[in-house]
Amino acid sequence: MSTSTLPFTWDDVKKDQINDLLKRQAIHAENLTICRMEMQTGCVVATHSHHNEQISMVEKGSVKFTVDGQEVVLKAGNVLQILPNRVHSALALEDSIVVETFAPRRDDWIRGDASYTQKK
Repeated sequence: MSTSTLPFTWDDVKKDQINDLLKRQAIHAENLTICRMEMQTGCVVATHSHHNEQISMVEKGSVKFTVDGQEVVLKAGNVLQILPNRVHSALALEDSIVVETFAPRRDDWIRGDASYTQKK
């Protein structure tokens, strides 16, 4: 968790290699988490749910999200809201960068739990 009020740059935030096709950077504040995901083509974030509300913004590329059985393809500039406890997954249709915000913060990530990811 950060206690700094200084500005961050993604270049300075540690990249965690979640699996062969997914890298994640995260900044944890008091009440929210913001992360930047680098997803290579074919990267799957397996079906899961969590108590956090999520906003996903595609910065680059194209990602197919499935939320409660409904599929939506987001391209650069598109934003998706995922309400708490909704079952969802993601598939990178091309090399993509997705910036996501979660409230409350992702304490599971702080503990090192990434059980929703799937190696590809």
